[in-house]
This record gives sequence, C-alpha cells and structure tokens, in this order.
Amino acid sequence: MIPDDDVILDIQGLGKRYRDGLVALRGVDLSIRRGEIFALLGPNGAGKTTLISVVCGLVNASAGTVRVDGFDIVRDFRQTRARIGLVPQELAVDAFETVRATVAFSRGLMGRPPDPGHVERVLRQLSLWDKRDAQVRTLSGGMKRRVLIAKALAHEPSLLFLDEPTAGVDVELRHDMWAMVRGLRERGTTVVLTTHYIEEAEEMADRIGVMRRGELVVVEETASLMRRLGSRQLTVVMQSPLPALPPALADLPLSLSEDGSTLTYSFDAQAQSSGIADLLRRLAGQGIDVRDLHTSETSLEDIFVGLVREAAA
Repeated sequence: MIPDDDVILDIQGLGKRYRDGLVALRGVDLSIRRGEIFALLGPNGAGKTTLISVVCGLVNASAGTVRVDGFDIVRDFRQTRARIGLVPQELAVDAFETVRATVAFSRGLMGRPPDPGHVERVLRQLSLWDKRDAQVRTLSGGMKRRVLIAKALAHEPSLLFLDEPTAGVDVELRHDMWAMVRGLRERGTTVVLTTHYIEEAEEMADRIGVMRRGELVVVEETASLMRRLGSRQLTVVMQSPLPALPPALADLPLSLSEDGSTLTYSFDAQAQSSGIADLLRRLAGQGIDVRDLHTSETSLEDIFVGLVREAAA
C-alpha cells in the first residue's frame, strides 16, 4: 500500500465500454508513486493506450475514478491536465512550424506564461537546440519524436506519459531516450510508459504492470518480479548426442534438444540447493560425458509471456 502523500496518480475501478460493445478496460485499480518510472506492458489491444487516454482526458471512462495529484480528472479537468504531459505514438506535429515555436505554443496552450529560458532548457536536454529554428518537416523521424517529448515537457508537467516512445527509432536513439527519461525522474518527474520492448521496461522501470484484455493482471517491483518468477537454466553440452532422455532422469526438470546434443536443466535461483551437483552425478552414472556447461537467467520477456498465458487460462 502506497501512502496517500506519495501517490501522484490514483485509479480506482476504471472501466471503458465503447458503443459497439467492446470492453477496453475492466475495473482497473492502480496507484503510481511520485518520482517513479512505471512501465505498462501488454499485447496489442490489451488496453494500455485506452488507459492513458482516459487519464489524459482524451477518452471518457464508463466507470471508476481517476485522481492526479489529488484532483479528479473530470471535476478538476484544468488542474489535472496542467499536471500531465503526453507523448503519443503518432508523430502529430505542425510540419511547417519551427521547433522552438511549436514547443513554446504547447506551453501557452496549457495556460503557462511564456518562458523562453525553460523552452531553451528543454530543447537542450533533448539535443534539439541546434534545430530550434528548423521546420519540423525537415527533421528525421527520431528528431520529430524528440520534438513530441519537448512539447509534452513544455508546461513542466509532474506526470509524463510516454506511449511507445521508442517505437521505430534506432538503437542509439533509444538508449539516448532511456538516459533522458532517467534524467526526468531525477528532476522529480513521474514517468509512465508503454512499450513493446521488454528490455526497455527491464532496464528503466521501478515497477511493471502487465495488462491483458483490459485487465491489470500484475503490478510489481521490477526486481521483485524477476526474483519471484525468474528461474535459471543450466545448459549441458554433451560429448555425444543422446537419442532420447534416459528414463532414469525422467524425474528431473530436464529437456533434450532436437538434435540430442544438449540438455537444459531448470532450477530456482533463490532455492537453497540448485540440484546441479546431484544432476551431474546422475549424468555420470548414466555414462553421459559432459563437454561444456553454461547458465542463463529467465528474461523479463519470458516472464511476461508466462503471465499473459496464465491470465488467459
């Protein structure tokens, strides 16, 4: 339970049903801490963008309440919208406006007084200052996405939503954006992001929420989720391929590769005993010569797929 003073976004019983009967959100409860990076994962159609759209006032909810910094998003629309920044998936910017002008306009649109110094700081943080007088249409796709982020930061929001912020950008720019997001958090901005890049959530997020069919199926600290659901695998490379797994080893969590050359042994990394020593003794007892061993840890992607499958069961 997060103390009330630490909550910047509080969502209770949020539901959304469209006129055609599609249910996009089903009783979502979620509290976001001040100053954290929260990653929202889920397959296409899970409800991630709908959730963000409701919080940002772009879509009306069918049920439930949302409060931002203590203000209700319906009753106190102006107060909540002034606290929120949104970077959408689509590159929707005025193509013929200059970078500086479009960012300054976004600040005024949210009711903030002109502040050329703040606009300059934002553009410098995003490596856009050299492009300040360039028309947006002349920029690369990655630079246009930076402009979207600058527009969202122009009015100094305390809560920033990034909807697939690195979709379609190259690896170098993606890592630059990760660094930028961490910098925002260090300056006190709370960041909520949706992403299809599992490593993005694993690299940056303090907590992770997984959505499926409009429901939030899990919310947990990233490290805790890895500890709770993660496992390790020992890959045993054998001197000679096996035609099949020996019956004497059938009680072990072992799988044989299709070509019979490797065995994969799964074990709990948090358990007191991994069972590896016993495994190696039993392999030797079966006359199986080992050529090489190496271990690997379950990735967040493996955990995510498992959670979604579990929720579907």
